[in-house]
Amino acid sequence: MQLGATPSSDGTQFAIYSSVAERVELCLFDAGGNQYATHDLANCDDGVWHDLIPGCRAGQHYGYRVHGPWAPEQGLRCNPAKLLLDPYARSIVGDFTWHPAVFDYQHTGERVLAKPSSEDSAAFVPRSVVCDVGEVPVHRRPRVPWKDTIFYECNVRGFTMQHPAVAEADRGKFSGMRNAEVIAYIKALGVTSIELMPIQTFIDEHHLANKKLRNFWGYNTVGFFAPMPRYGNDRPLDELREMVRCIHDAGLEVILDVAYNHTGEGDAFGPSLFFRGIDNLAYYRVEAEQPAVYINDTGCGNTVNVDHPRVRQLVVESLAYFAENVGVDGFRFDLATILGRHDNGYSAEHPLLREIASDPRLSDVKLVAEPWDPGPGGYQLGQFPPRWAEWNDKYRDTIRRFWRGDHGMSGATAQRMHGSADIFDGSGRPPFASVNLITSHDGYTLQDVVSYELRHNEANGEDNRDGHSHNYSCNYGEEGETSDENRNALRRRQRLNMLACLFFSQGTPLLLAGDEFGNSQQGNNNAYAQDNPTGWLDWSGLLDDPEFTDLVRDLIWLRRETPLLRIEDYVHDNLPTGSGSIELRWINAEGEIKRDHEWSESRVFTLLITAKHTDDSETSLAIAINSYHEPVTLRLPVTAQAWRISFSSSGHTDLLKNARTLTLAGRSIALLQR
Repeated sequence: MQLGATPSSDGTQFAIYSSVAERVELCLFDAGGNQYATHDLANCDDGVWHDLIPGCRAGQHYGYRVHGPWAPEQGLRCNPAKLLLDPYARSIVGDFTWHPAVFDYQHTGERVLAKPSSEDSAAFVPRSVVCDVGEVPVHRRPRVPWKDTIFYECNVRGFTMQHPAVAEADRGKFSGMRNAEVIAYIKALGVTSIELMPIQTFIDEHHLANKKLRNFWGYNTVGFFAPMPRYGNDRPLDELREMVRCIHDAGLEVILDVAYNHTGEGDAFGPSLFFRGIDNLAYYRVEAEQPAVYINDTGCGNTVNVDHPRVRQLVVESLAYFAENVGVDGFRFDLATILGRHDNGYSAEHPLLREIASDPRLSDVKLVAEPWDPGPGGYQLGQFPPRWAEWNDKYRDTIRRFWRGDHGMSGATAQRMHGSADIFDGSGRPPFASVNLITSHDGYTLQDVVSYELRHNEANGEDNRDGHSHNYSCNYGEEGETSDENRNALRRRQRLNMLACLFFSQGTPLLLAGDEFGNSQQGNNNAYAQDNPTGWLDWSGLLDDPEFTDLVRDLIWLRRETPLLRIEDYVHDNLPTGSGSIELRWINAEGEIKRDHEWSESRVFTLLITAKHTDDSETSLAIAINSYHEPVTLRLPVTAQAWRISFSSSGHTDLLKNARTLTLAGRSIALLQR
């Protein structure tokens, strides 16, 4: 049976799963939020309560009240005074208000669950809407091959709130993201895939509401099928679909960031909005000996119980819905280790990971894991099954440390630029499995990586205790913004060096929106609550240094036009291909194969990649890197054809002499081709 609310010519079929309910009451509301009718769902089969309500049409607002056991000490939390969202609702309306009525226990300020609350929550919680999803949209999907993929991470609100081309009414909304100038700008950068931070319905955390702040990132979901109402004008689902269509028309992919690891209901003392009141033990992990206590492997108060088949069904159906009915091209999974967790820890063979990868409706979408969570054994980089790519934080940390001058980082940098074969090749996965990033929404922007050594999160209201304390950043002698021209020039060069590494590395690059023009969050490395100019992109940066953005475009297009920068398999010395072979060598400053001891002693090296073709011709590139302060002279391998400099972060292109000797400026990287 299809769960959720399914309208037809006969009315609407309502179906909801609860293995503990004794009675499920469907409540109907008018557009003003007034309850005017109730119906007990008459049928229950295998825990699915269902009924057809004649005359009920698309657009009907509704919610559930679940009658059943209230025994918190046993993990049972049914309370019919609480209006609950349909977990399968395709649309959600109304605001969530923090009020004592939203808690299923008597909320006195003490963390005690003994007595149930009898106060009706309907006036303070959102409602589900019967939604006729219509025909499945026909999109001409770009279907970008993995080897060509370049992710561009952005936030719907943050990207559009201050964009000069976006009308006031469209700022912060799906309609703003489909703006022709917005899409043209992203297209011109050369990226292939827009990765949107969460757009499923979420709520603001209690502590943020108390501080007059708002959840900006969106990792606090309460509706896994419904687009965030805040991101729409009148019809969020239709507007989301239209946004996806416009992005597809430009030849770009849409990747959704999704958080199935926890929900906005928080810990055991949070609000009762859907899962908790429907079937607490089915949807959440609890301590075996203390069912009243949630397992908190997410650090967000609760952990979704993916061992339960109905929970796995919800996750897969939600993904399939966005793939088929909205048309998105892939998903990035927040704290994805949770999706593979049993009671005894993570397993790459978990049924949910298998079901996601094998579902035919998801056969052609991209799957990207954030391969860690805060729980025991939660760091699982390189341990996801085939088809999955993974965010590579080792890449991020290594590249930052190398360019700031940390000792002994050359060998690790070479491994990361090689596509992190040490992490992914052993399990037979290709280079694309490594999603390489220097920055993301979580942490500093690239401008802040070279401007701040200390986090500056005071605006979050947590006494600057939140966010990472170790950022592998460097302020080059002065914290924050500076008027020192030499210091600013060095910071600019270092940003360019790190981005050049990103786009010259094997694997899948991810660019954080705004890094291409120096967007700053003033040192805030945890801007999850900054739905304001701190978190929004400041587009004036495009005008301050347009040449930098042009250089980033050059890097991206160099990658797209240079097959040897995006090889589909790992090259260990020599890789046979259908048209010859590819060789990879690491060269020292003297032009010789780099010796083992040199990796810890030197911060200068050259990566030489050569494609030998069956007609005896060759194509080569050399990536020369110097993280010392002073210039160095490098000897390049002798070749039949002359080398030419395709890119230099120092801006010098006239220091290649005698077709063999390269003078490489201090703290710079160059790409040479022949």
